[in-house]
Amino acid sequence: MSTTQSHKVLVVDDEPDILELLQYNLIKEGYEVKTAPDGKKALEVAKDFVPNLILMDIMMPNIDGVETGRRMREMPELSSTYIIFLTARAEEYSEVAAFDIGADDYITKPIKPRALMSRIGALFRRESKKTKSDDKVTIGDLMIDRKSYTVFNKGVPITLPKKEFELLFFLAQNPNKVFSRDDLLQNIWGTDVYVLARTVDVHIRKVREKIGEGYIKTVKGVGYKFDLND
Repeated sequence: MSTTQSHKVLVVDDEPDILELLQYNLIKEGYEVKTAPDGKKALEVAKDFVPNLILMDIMMPNIDGVETGRRMREMPELSSTYIIFLTARAEEYSEVAAFDIGADDYITKPIKPRALMSRIGALFRRESKKTKSDDKVTIGDLMIDRKSYTVFNKGVPITLPKKEFELLFFLAQNPNKVFSRDDLLQNIWGTDVYVLARTVDVHIRKVREKIGEGYIKTVKGVGYKFDLND
């Protein structure tokens, strides 16, 4: 399919049946696919393959999915890569841990291939709607470049995980406008992904730690805004 041929997907799971099922359905949709049976191998493959999307199980031997995802988020070449976690665990702490390291979605097994393909398609469609004219925002000492997913603070580059970057970029594109947590969830994570509201707070805190406290203000009882008056 023409809309998916340029997208590369890495599938990581220690269950061969799951790898085979997902690989088959992804190739059928036109994606270029590679697989890995564990986190260690996934890190090796991801570095060379540089996928657009990583589908990864959380419960794996040696290095679990969350730790693997955290290490991937530290790799500059994967700064714009989507990560979707697949897990048989429905506990809230697993979901929070996944989103804390910058996951884009979290899907509980058993996997329904058709529904999963639909969610992946929606993820890439949202990406394609971003316009090239909006690739850079410069405010004060900050220059935010969406092409490289890099933030420059006084000329010094800062690498943010994908969702932290998108959150900062969205707020900076709409300075002094207040957004509720629900607004931010809808605009950054999308309506087809269920994310806890506290995930926004965690991401805001992490962005502040990296760019400084002065840019993103909390409007008590309402939400957050990118403040031009500081």
